[in-house]
Amino acid sequence: MPILDAVLLFLAGFLSGAVNAVAGGGTFLTFGAMTLAGLPPIVANATSSVTQFPGYITSTLAYWHDIKHFWRGALLLSLISALGALSGALILLGLDNPSFRALVPWLLVAATALFAAGPWLKPAPKPEHEAAVGSLVGSLAQFATAVYGGFFGAGMGVMMLATLGLTQSGDYHRLNALKNMLAVVIAAVAILVFVSGGVIAWLQAIIMIPGGALGGYAGVWIARRVPQNAVRGFVIAVGLFLAFYYFDKG
Repeated sequence: MPILDAVLLFLAGFLSGAVNAVAGGGTFLTFGAMTLAGLPPIVANATSSVTQFPGYITSTLAYWHDIKHFWRGALLLSLISALGALSGALILLGLDNPSFRALVPWLLVAATALFAAGPWLKPAPKPEHEAAVGSLVGSLAQFATAVYGGFFGAGMGVMMLATLGLTQSGDYHRLNALKNMLAVVIAAVAILVFVSGGVIAWLQAIIMIPGGALGGYAGVWIARRVPQNAVRGFVIAVGLFLAFYYFDKG
C-alpha cells in the first residue's frame, strides 16, 4: 500500500472517531477515504462497518446504566434488527460493484439529507419510563432501518433515533441507549455476513481502527472548542462531495 494511502486512511479513521464523538456521521469519512484509496465500493462499504464497530460498542457501554433496565424488553427489537441487517447485508453481497456504484450517489444524497435533518428529527422528551418494544408499526420501522443499516449504514443512527422516537416509549436518553444497543446488533450481523463473503479489506481496517480510537478520545477536546454545527457542516460537505464524485464517475 502506498504510504500516502495509509496516511489518508489513518487520518480518515481519526476524523471519523472525532466527528462521531461530537455530531455523528463518521461513516461518510471512512467510506470516502477507502473509495479515494481505490477500494471497490462494496468492499469500502463493508470495511467501513468494521471500522465503525468499536465505536458502537463503546457508545453502548456508556449507556449501560440505562440499558440494564430494559434490555430484556428490547430482545424482540434486537431479533428484528438482526433479521433486517442480515437481509440488507445479503442484498449488498448479491450486487456486483457496478450495480452498487450506480446506487451509491443516491444513497449518499439520501444519507446526507437525513444527517442534515438530524437535529429536527430528535424525539421530544417524554415522561421517563421503561422503553418498551412497542407496536407492530414500530417493529416494521425497525426492520426497515436495520435492512438499510446492513446494506449501507450511513445515517442509520439518525434514522433509527427518529423512528424509535415515534414508535417507542421512554425519554431521549433511553431511546438513544436503545438505538446504540440495536446498532451493535445490526453492525455485528452485517460484519459476520461481510466476513463470510470475503469483502473486508483487513489491512485498511487495521490502519483505520487505531485512528478512530484516537479520534474518539480527541472528540472530547474538539467538542469543547469547535461548535457542533461546524462539525455537522463539515460532515455534510463530505457527504455531498462524495455524492457528486460518484455521480461524475457514473
